[in-house]
Amino acid sequence: MALTLRAAAAAAAGSTRGLSRLFSTSFIPPMNSATPSAREQAEPSTNLFVSGLSKRTTTEKLHEAFSQFGEVVHARVVTDRVSGYSKGFGFVKYATLEDAAKGIEGMDGKFLDGWVIFAEYARPRQPPPPPQINMASPYSRY
Repeated sequence: MALTLRAAAAAAAGSTRGLSRLFSTSFIPPMNSATPSAREQAEPSTNLFVSGLSKRTTTEKLHEAFSQFGEVVHARVVTDRVSGYSKGFGFVKYATLEDAAKGIEGMDGKFLDGWVIFAEYARPRQPPPPPQINMASPYSRY
């Protein structure tokens, strides 16, 4: 009987220690956790990727906003085929690399149509994967 009381007392003492550890305000991250690496930066180019656009942002508004920082050759808001509204991102092409750098510096983290937008150098498109050849018969069970 004495053993069961001691075991119960030890368990109660251990659980309060565990609870205090659970509700502690100091947090020490595990040593083996890998820190998420930042996304690699794209090479500087005249083409910029702009994200965080409002659904109401038009190509004309995007062109007008970025033309303050240099000569914009082309601006395009990517839109949904069905609704015609913006998908929330677009592209701006400048005449020179210097203008593109000014455009990123001037518009990254700024408001456009009430939304904070982000501008960065556009990454080139990845080539599409080779097509898969499916040689299975349409009538086979496997």
